[in-house]
Amino acid sequence: MARTPKGEVAILNKGGWIQLRWRYQGKRHYLSLGLRYDAISLEVANQRATQIRLDLLSGNYDETLRKYQADASQQPDKIGAVALFQRFIAWKAKRVDSRTLEKYHGLVNWLREHFGDRPADVDNAEEFVVWLLENMEPGTAKERLGLLKAAWNWGIENEWIVPKGNVWKDLDIRKPPKRRPKAFTKEEVRQIIKGFEQSPSYRHYVDYVRFKFTTGVRTGEANGLRWRHLNDDCSVVWIGETHTHGQFKDTKTRKSREVKLAASTAAMLRSRMTDITEGDDLVFPAPRGGAMDEHNFVRVWKAVLEKVGVRYIRPYDTRCTFISHCLEQGMNPVEVAAITGHDVKTLYRDYAGLIKSHPQAPELF
Repeated sequence: MARTPKGEVAILNKGGWIQLRWRYQGKRHYLSLGLRYDAISLEVANQRATQIRLDLLSGNYDETLRKYQADASQQPDKIGAVALFQRFIAWKAKRVDSRTLEKYHGLVNWLREHFGDRPADVDNAEEFVVWLLENMEPGTAKERLGLLKAAWNWGIENEWIVPKGNVWKDLDIRKPPKRRPKAFTKEEVRQIIKGFEQSPSYRHYVDYVRFKFTTGVRTGEANGLRWRHLNDDCSVVWIGETHTHGQFKDTKTRKSREVKLAASTAAMLRSRMTDITEGDDLVFPAPRGGAMDEHNFVRVWKAVLEKVGVRYIRPYDTRCTFISHCLEQGMNPVEVAAITGHDVKTLYRDYAGLIKSHPQAPELF
């Protein structure tokens, strides 16, 4: 075995597990961290090795080695939900395409917001699933739960968590039959906008809400809208960038589109422009600057709807409302799809009952 130079700490692979080796007072010392030999754990091992090396040089070496043991968060029954899922992503990164991987990274944000540094247990895992269902479609939540089950099974196989540690395995989400998206009536839309206008706490959001109702854009598309995405008189908007879970990215379909806005919407946007407005500035920033946070806005939305006495429908359904009213007025579904960035087939499938321009078969016999 090669001699480890004085003051150096070697990182070894001992049967798939990490071991540190160094010399102190002429003797060789070893420390097993209880971590698998993989890319993420090697980062922890490097930190531990650096600490030992510095302590050897500075005279602060801990002969009991307690200072250098893996901390509680690395133990099989203590690893945080976020840390475990991030390790799963690192392993998965070479096995799935980048677009699929975005789902994994998006789920990390949800996990971080709910768990922080905590490990997942039976109770908080169930709470997390309930929270997902409050913020996304059942089908999407069911898919995310499937990712969590897979990650925890992987964690068990790699001994990151104890064999009976898959807290997600008995949880399930039943995907309900597809139904027509919910939409607000025109009167409800007027009440909601008035509620925001008259709210001392939430008046900041009124133009943001009006824009979502009058364009049918996705929430992330409204959150990521910048002034350079509008033409000079704000009559045409380019939709090609979104902001979701703290990140700017392409639209959901990875396709951009241009939409000519209603005159009233264009006028509202012009009224928001100032002499110091820059092209990269967000059109609808959060009250304290930066991009809107969709989770915080859900709280605001609920408060205003409750105040004005309008039934609760998700903020995202401003999009469904726009589509529904366009179709009910007889607008061509292909044009509606072009405005909202929908696949035409999806639009026909989800809103078939509202489409007035259904093709009619001729009398042939």
